[in-house]
Amino acid sequence: MDLVKWPIAIAVALYLTLGVCSSVNAKPDLAAERVKVEKVIRASIEWATNKDTALLYRSFVRDSTLFWFSPDNAGTIRGFDAFKQQVEQIFMNPAFKAVGSEFIDLDVHFSRSGDVAWYSCILNDRNTWNGQPANWENVRWTGVLEKRDGNWVIMQMHFSYSEEDMLKRLQPEQPNP
Repeated sequence: MDLVKWPIAIAVALYLTLGVCSSVNAKPDLAAERVKVEKVIRASIEWATNKDTALLYRSFVRDSTLFWFSPDNAGTIRGFDAFKQQVEQIFMNPAFKAVGSEFIDLDVHFSRSGDVAWYSCILNDRNTWNGQPANWENVRWTGVLEKRDGNWVIMQMHFSYSEEDMLKRLQPEQPNP
């Protein structure tokens, strides 16, 4: 190689080396990722308003690793197939109508690598079944999302009531004097 080509070859090698290294170590834009994660979290509940199952199913991992605990054991889900079956039997039933939802104090955090996120909030999910209220009020909701193939999907969730709320729910209603 002549003297003119060496500096060009070194410059190209340095550019490629530094460019690749900087992109590997680049930190994700967490503000932008937070917006995407929150959109998925909200979509996983708000889909029911229009019964948009395509939106719902995009929000969750579509394999056997999907898992969540519900306040009652019957609602606990293991795997996407079980989830889809529950959606068809309950939420797509004409008796079910979504009324609205609130996500109180939604808090999202990210792993150091930026490809895992976890969240918590208090969920008020208002619905009816055959015209009668079927609400989840003051439900503690936590979950984990993973970024797969460039898209955030929910991997795991946990819904629960506080002990105080459970005691209130178990108390028989007192008649008004």
